[in-house]
Amino acid sequence: MRAHEAGALHGDIGNRGPAWLRTPDDVNALVPHLWPRNVARGADGALAVAGLGVRDIAAEFGTPVYVLDEDDLRSRCRDFQAAFPDEDIYYAGKAFLCRAVVRMIAEEGMFLDVCSGGELAVALAGGMPPERIGFHGNNKSVAELSRALDVGVGRIIVDSFHEIERLTALARERGLRPRVLIRVTVGVEAHTHEFIATAHEDQKFGFSLAGGAALTAALRVLDEGVLELRGLHSHIGSQIFDTSGFEVSARRVLALQAQIRDARGVELPELDLGGGFGIAYTSQDDPAAPHDLAKRLRKIVDSECAAERLLTPQLSIEPGRAIVGPAVFTLYEVGTVKDVDGIRTYVSVDGGMSDNIRTALYDASYSASLASRASPAGPMLARVVGKHCESGDIVVKDEFLPADVQPGDLVAVPGTGAYCRSMASNYNHVTRPGVVAVRNGRARLIVRPETEEDLLALDVG
Repeated sequence: MRAHEAGALHGDIGNRGPAWLRTPDDVNALVPHLWPRNVARGADGALAVAGLGVRDIAAEFGTPVYVLDEDDLRSRCRDFQAAFPDEDIYYAGKAFLCRAVVRMIAEEGMFLDVCSGGELAVALAGGMPPERIGFHGNNKSVAELSRALDVGVGRIIVDSFHEIERLTALARERGLRPRVLIRVTVGVEAHTHEFIATAHEDQKFGFSLAGGAALTAALRVLDEGVLELRGLHSHIGSQIFDTSGFEVSARRVLALQAQIRDARGVELPELDLGGGFGIAYTSQDDPAAPHDLAKRLRKIVDSECAAERLLTPQLSIEPGRAIVGPAVFTLYEVGTVKDVDGIRTYVSVDGGMSDNIRTALYDASYSASLASRASPAGPMLARVVGKHCESGDIVVKDEFLPADVQPGDLVAVPGTGAYCRSMASNYNHVTRPGVVAVRNGRARLIVRPETEEDLLALDVG
C-alpha cells in the first residue's frame, strides 16, 4: 500500500481496488454465500427477502434498516445443532440481541452467552431459561454477579481472582453453589484482527496458562468448596477460519485439566472450546460448514483426551457471529454520487459508521449490491461511504456497483447481523436504525428505529 498524507485508508489511491476484487461479468448477480438464504432478485430486478421486496421494506420502515431473514437465522441454529448433536451450542448475545431473537434461539434449543447485566436482562425478558445462559466478562460487578445468582444462571465463566472472591462471598451469603468455568488464556495467536484475538498472553481476558494462574485459580475454587467447578473455558478469538488454533488450544487446556486431576483427583466434566467461527463478508472468504467444523473439533478433543488419559468431557462451543452475521443485511438509500477527479467514485448513503463501525474499527471488508433495481450499466468501482462528519466514515471500501447508480437508489450490504446494531452509536446525534424480521413474505419490526425524541429524552438539560 502506498503512503498517503491522509492516512492508510487513502493509501490505495486509484480505481484498482484490492488484488482479490475482480470485475464482475454481471454487476447485478449476487454471490450466494454472502447473502441470507432467502434473498434473491425478483422479476422486477429488485432484491427480495423471503418473497418481500426491499422497496416495500424501505417504504414501510424507512432507511437505513437492518433486515433479518428469520428462517435463515433459524436454519443456521439447526445446522449447528445437527452438526453438534451432543454439544451445548451458545449463541453470542454480544453479536446481536433483542427479545425477538432470544425467543427465536430459545425455540431452536440454543444456549446463550451474555457478558453484561444489560444482555442478561434482555435474555431473561426474551424468555431464555436461565439455566441455559452462560455469563462472560472480565469485570462483572457485584450487582451483575448477584443477579446471575438470584436468577439461576447456568454457568458463570470466572475471569479473575477478584471475581472468584466476589462470587464466593455472594454464593456463601445465599447458601448457593453456582456452576462455574475457569477462563484460560492458552497463548494461541489466532489468525484474526488484533482486537478480536483473545487467547494471546498480552490481553485482558482469562487466567494465564503459561504463568500458572489458571492452575492456581482452579485449585483455589476446588479447595474453597463453595463454587462448583464444572470445567475450563478457552476462546482464541473471532472470525476464525483455520481450526489449527483449536488444536493447540485443546492440547494446552486439556493438559491443564490433567494437571488438576493429578493434583486433586478430580476430572472436570465440561470443556468449552469457544469458537468464533468466520463468515463470508466478501467473495474471498470461504467459511467451513458446521459439520466440517464438528468433525475437526471432535477429532482434536478425542485425540488430546486419549493422550492425557482423560474421559471426554461434555463439550460446549460458541459459534459467535456465524449464526446471526449472515442472516442480516443493511438497506440504505443513496444520497449523492461523487466522482473525485478520476481517483475514486464515492457513493454516499444515509447511514454509515453509526450503524456499522467495523470498517473503521477493524478495517473490516464488506460487499454491496444495488438493491432497488437491476441495471443495464457496466460495473464501476466505488467506495460506499456514510453521512457522518468523518473522513473514515466508510461502509464498503471497494465494490463494483453499476455505473448508473444515482440518488434514490437502494443499496444493500450483506453480512451485517453481527456487531453492527449491537455496536451502533449516536455519533453526530444520528439515530440508530431499527431491525426488521422477514418471514414468509411478511415483515415485522423487532427493534424500532430511534427518534429525535429518544435522543432528547436522555438530555436532562
